[in-house]
Amino acid sequence: MNRVVALFALLTALSLPAAEAPRIRETDVSFRHEIQRAIEKGNDFLRAAQTTNGWWSTPDHPSVTALAVSAMLGEPGARLKNSAAVRSGHAFVLGCVQPDGGIYVTNLANYNTSICMMSLLAAGDPRHDAVLRRARAFVAGLQADLGERGRMDSPWDGGVGYSHDAGRSDMNNTLTALEALHYSKHLGADKKADDARDLNWAAAIQFLQNCQNLPGVNAQPWVSTDAQDRGGFVYDPDTSKAGGATNASGQVALRSYGSISYAGLLSYIYADVKPSDPRVQAVMDWLRAHYSLEENPGMGAQGYFYYLHLMTKALHAARVENFELKDGRQADWRREVAMRLINLQKADGSWQNANGRWWEKDSNLVTAYGVLTLEIIYR
Repeated sequence: MNRVVALFALLTALSLPAAEAPRIRETDVSFRHEIQRAIEKGNDFLRAAQTTNGWWSTPDHPSVTALAVSAMLGEPGARLKNSAAVRSGHAFVLGCVQPDGGIYVTNLANYNTSICMMSLLAAGDPRHDAVLRRARAFVAGLQADLGERGRMDSPWDGGVGYSHDAGRSDMNNTLTALEALHYSKHLGADKKADDARDLNWAAAIQFLQNCQNLPGVNAQPWVSTDAQDRGGFVYDPDTSKAGGATNASGQVALRSYGSISYAGLLSYIYADVKPSDPRVQAVMDWLRAHYSLEENPGMGAQGYFYYLHLMTKALHAARVENFELKDGRQADWRREVAMRLINLQKADGSWQNANGRWWEKDSNLVTAYGVLTLEIIYR
């Protein structure tokens, strides 16, 4: 398999570093056709929604455009790979490259750069390599090292925030950075190059641990002792989007929630933490106990489509076939997620959340999530 084909197969569905993961049974021809049709409808919606300048939704955040283009680059068939929509979308993304190597306009530098890197990587075009190397060095350079340089003297050390001046790392920005750096490792192989800066991966793992509700591993004072929280993740080392609860001693314990717990599992995978590691096993236990297709656990409708997207990426990357839940049920999660998305797709091919948190009223963004999710399942 040549380099371009290998990259395409790896990146468009965010597949595994090694062996092929399980997928929808090829003998289930009818269901695979249903998924394929939903993907095609979603991509047709996206193609029609693109502006004449190549971007989707807003020119201020190239990440939205990058996600839409990534959706068009995926399986089945990658029929839009050489389309004008993909070419103009990537031309817009490349027009957002900054002198510092980042790919953004004015803010959210890490998020935009990391998402744009994934889209450019998915194209498998070696002409993008110089841009990607500089972007990789830029993202690695955003890793937090507060207090004394080289010491893990802050719980935010090792993570990544929105930008150099963000001051605080968070799980979502760290996930996007780790993902982009993981899949671009081949571009950082030349350690003598000016743009060969890499992440301190051990420090990143420490940051992940500092966001996990795991007593005995995470020493932060907010760590919950409630079994309902054990093993899950919170947004950053002192904040949970799901809030907190005051325990008997008067200490506020932060609550774990769904989307960010899948982000935690994915981040451990990208950082090469082994499946047998107690931290990975603990988050898997939390996810088994809180498996849901009705809501983003702990957040309700907020971030629901992103939750389904992260669930699919994480369980695929973890090589989970049937997901054994806490109650003993063997969840055929691929079929269940696919059916949920097929049933929620609108007649015009789009998806949209009635809850606007995290931009999920933006049909372009949410349709990209939906298509990318189904493309992972289809493989």
